[in-house]
Amino acid sequence: MSKDQKDIVIQPDNKLNRTSNFVQENSKSLLVIGVAIVALVALYFGYQKLYLAPRAEKAAAEMFRAEQYAASDSLADRAISGDGSNPGFEKIADEYSSTKSANLANAYLGGLYLRKGEFQKAVDALGNYSNTGSPVIDPLVLGMLGDAYSELKQYDKAITYYKKAADKNSNSFSSPIFLKKLGLVYEEQKDYKSASEAYQKIKKEFPESAEAAVIDTYIARAEARL
Repeated sequence: MSKDQKDIVIQPDNKLNRTSNFVQENSKSLLVIGVAIVALVALYFGYQKLYLAPRAEKAAAEMFRAEQYAASDSLADRAISGDGSNPGFEKIADEYSSTKSANLANAYLGGLYLRKGEFQKAVDALGNYSNTGSPVIDPLVLGMLGDAYSELKQYDKAITYYKKAADKNSNSFSSPIFLKKLGLVYEEQKDYKSASEAYQKIKKEFPESAEAAVIDTYIARAEARL
């Protein structure tokens, strides 16, 4: 047995020596790993600055015309598919994925498909939307998903999304709207107790809302069927 081998046997529990030996024996591998990490970091920031940023700017510029078309029912098809010179939301969402504009394009698409009665397409588009923290758009997308599933008669999913929409950034404007829709879906399922509870929540928590002004009629109708 060599002297080096004896040293290793005699001091098997010396943590410092073990670490030192590991570093020496694996210095080449560690160097490669270190270089790889540096390269990955450089690639990430290069990707953000040289690829994503220009794409985001271009996508934002191309959103303008589609947003104008989206404001008119008669131009909905152009908003979705483009006009030959300018892309529509479908192309923007597809070609500029991972940008804010593409994310917003999915929300627009969902609303436009709902307007056209293409409910499964609405579900698909809205399902590609990622929450941004917007107190307006995030609950609206959830509510539109509730609408689409309700039209598809997938009432359990509609209930789930109306609840999420009502709770998301709870406020006296959008929350009562979605709670009322929630109650209507419960009535469709003949769950009049849950329907009454949804309507009662509007009356108690959002008494100044437009929905609260007429909600007693809905409460009375649901409770009459219990």
